[in-house]
Amino acid sequence: MSSVPIAVFYRAINKVARTLIRTDADEVTYNLHVTLRFDLEIKLLKGELSVRDLPEAWRAAMQAELGIEPSDDRDGCLQDAHWYSGYIGGRFQSYAIGNILAAQFYASALKAHPNIQREIAGGRFGTLQSWLCDNLYRHGSKFAPNDLAERATGTAMNMRPYLDYLHEKYGALYRLPGTFE
Repeated sequence: MSSVPIAVFYRAINKVARTLIRTDADEVTYNLHVTLRFDLEIKLLKGELSVRDLPEAWRAAMQAELGIEPSDDRDGCLQDAHWYSGYIGGRFQSYAIGNILAAQFYASALKAHPNIQREIAGGRFGTLQSWLCDNLYRHGSKFAPNDLAERATGTAMNMRPYLDYLHEKYGALYRLPGTFE
C-alpha cells in the first residue's frame, strides 16, 4: 500500500467541480444550487412559473448558474424530496443561511480564542464547544436569528466571514489572486 501526501489528499477532497446534484456539490458551488431552487420557488409561489414549465426552467437555470444542465428530470427538478413531498417555500435558503452563520460564528469564536484552530488540529474541541454553549446554545429559541447572531458576533448576519473563509481556503488551494467580492 502506498501513501498519499497529506497536501495531495487535502486538495483532492476539497475539489471544486460543477455537479448536477445539490447533495454532491462542493462547498463553493453548493449555495448556487440553493439560490437556484429558491429563485424557482419564488416564481412558483408568485404564479410566475407553472409546475409544467419547471423542468425547462430548471435546465435553463442550471445552465445559467453552473454552466451545466441535466439530461433528465431525475437529475433536475425531481432530485430533491422537498418539492414532491409537499415542502415548498422556506427550506432551501436555510441551508445557505446555515453556511453563512457557521462561518460568522466560527470567526467570532476564533477572535475570542485564537488558539481554537491549533486545539482542533490536536483533537481538542473544548474551547470551541464552550464558546458555542456560552454564545449560542444556552439561548435556545429565546432570540430571533438576527438578534442571536448580533449578540454572539456583534453584528447581524453577514456574508463577509463566509466569503473570507472561502477565499482563504480555496485561494490557497488553487493559488487564486485577488479577493472575492
